[in-house]
Amino acid sequence: MSSAWEHFFAATAILASSGPIKQRLVDAYKTHLAGIDQDELPKEIREEFCSVTSCMSCVRPLRGETAEQATVRKMSDMEAGRIAMRIVNMLGALARAQTFQRQPKLRAVNSDD
Repeated sequence: MSSAWEHFFAATAILASSGPIKQRLVDAYKTHLAGIDQDELPKEIREEFCSVTSCMSCVRPLRGETAEQATVRKMSDMEAGRIAMRIVNMLGALARAQTFQRQPKLRAVNSDD
């Protein structure tokens, strides 16, 4: 997958699958979002992405776990759900940005022809 939209779509698909929200959040983030360079993202979501990234790795991990696993382990299910919703909202912003970029430009045509 090359585009940010594809990464966010794949992460959202994991978030929408079955299983505990904390596990889905860790899987979605580690598999599809952790490697994204914020400079590759549209300006509209960079700040939000950086905030989510910070939220996902703010707890010092125990032996054998990643910072993301440690952070999500300390979250409540409600907090994990809010982070998941932020990811889904970023996908929506990316989709809107792509739609806006793809809209054809209209030009005036002389009606005398």
